[in-house]
Amino acid sequence: MAFLEINNISKSFASTVAVQDFDLQVERGELVSFLGPSGCGKTTTLRLVAGFETTTQGKIIVKGEDITNKPPNQRNVGMVFQAYALFPNMTVGGNIGFGMKVNKRPQEEIQARVDELLELIAMPGLANRYPHQLSGGQQQRVALARALALNPEVLLLDEPLSALDAKIRVVLRGEIRAIQQKLGITAIYVTHDQEEALSLSDRVVVMHQGRIEQVGPPFEIYNFPKTEFVANFVGTLNAYNAKVLDNQRNVLSIEGQDIQTAQTLGAYKNGDRVMIAIRPERLSFADGQKKVNNLACTVEEVTFLGSIVRVQVRTGEKTLYVDTFNNPYLELPRVGETKQLTFSREAVLILHP
Repeated sequence: MAFLEINNISKSFASTVAVQDFDLQVERGELVSFLGPSGCGKTTTLRLVAGFETTTQGKIIVKGEDITNKPPNQRNVGMVFQAYALFPNMTVGGNIGFGMKVNKRPQEEIQARVDELLELIAMPGLANRYPHQLSGGQQQRVALARALALNPEVLLLDEPLSALDAKIRVVLRGEIRAIQQKLGITAIYVTHDQEEALSLSDRVVVMHQGRIEQVGPPFEIYNFPKTEFVANFVGTLNAYNAKVLDNQRNVLSIEGQDIQTAQTLGAYKNGDRVMIAIRPERLSFADGQKKVNNLACTVEEVTFLGSIVRVQVRTGEKTLYVDTFNNPYLELPRVGETKQLTFSREAVLILHP
């Protein structure tokens, strides 16, 4: 039995279905991210676990106990909100210890816990400051400490870094992950940021239109997407509508050129159309040794993106992107130049609709 079980839950608002048939088991100490575009149901699912929304169907179980119909204050779940939600009239210490005070814990216990958590979030000595005297990153650290004060069994984080600038987000997400691992707490992290989900998580749940599209480790989600939506949403993608030429030898045709895939095509008939995907970093120019697959192309645009150089090429009627790591001695292709793309069988992924 998993530590947290979300069993086939659904949630409707009038005639609108926000979450449908959501089924997930989360192990103790695991950090799972809900990733998807706005309106896909990820925050609604989080609020169902927190108890801020009631389920239309399904059950939520923690450590074998059904908490589906329990109010939020009886679930022992900590919540970190996107907008911090700190009390402006309370000090840092007052905010962190607020839940313990409501639970009528002794003042000595509250003070000890506040001091412990201030050390954990690297803010010792700031207990007497007020929220307006803190940076955005510091305020979110305080919000995290407040959520942890009552030793929750499950920590829920609803896009906690979206209001911060890019550099602070990178630092703070590393701190959140380190704290989560140090405490061994089970956590669910909601985000629409692909990089955030891939860098933080033990597993990623990709959601679309209230449903789970795919669940798996970040490496699997990125490299082996199962559906067209996942492949398009997570990272940059070259997608092609291809025709099956030989389902026994796994040969496809795109723009009149033959390519091979490492995936079996036995489930398709010759002549069937299938959607394939190739990540830009799996493509290279055949200036040296060629791989199994080769496509003629024309260079349309070269874009410098810092650590990566992205080359836009055209093959037939289709635009493709080729990514290569930047280095000071990189010889870039010229716009209008005719080149050969080369890539392996394994680079060609077959996608489901």
